[in-house]
Amino acid sequence: QVELVESGGGLVQTGGSRRLSCSASGITFSRYIVGWYRQAPGKERELVARIVSNGGTRYDDSVKGRFTIARDNAKKIAYLQMDNLQPEDTAVYYCYASLSFMSPKNWGQGTQVTVSS
Repeated sequence: QVELVESGGGLVQTGGSRRLSCSASGITFSRYIVGWYRQAPGKERELVARIVSNGGTRYDDSVKGRFTIARDNAKKIAYLQMDNLQPEDTAVYYCYASLSFMSPKNWGQGTQVTVSS
């Protein structure tokens, strides 16, 4: 059974940093695409960043240069380092893992990030 557990959310001031972690179990982590979506109140869930098994990354334009996604396959953990946070980054952040781009996504429970102005 796949389980993804996020941690690291919380309240941060504008311009601050936060690191989210996503700990996985029940999967061969190194084979999976892992990433982060976020959902702000009243908005659709949107892709923030993802990292594939060979380390290739993709970022939404709104976070390029500020967020960095990484993975530790030995620990089965994915990270999202968020720097220069802005109020518009306030959202619930969800970790996901999928075996391929066409495969169903497995989701974590989400972690709230609130950026105060």
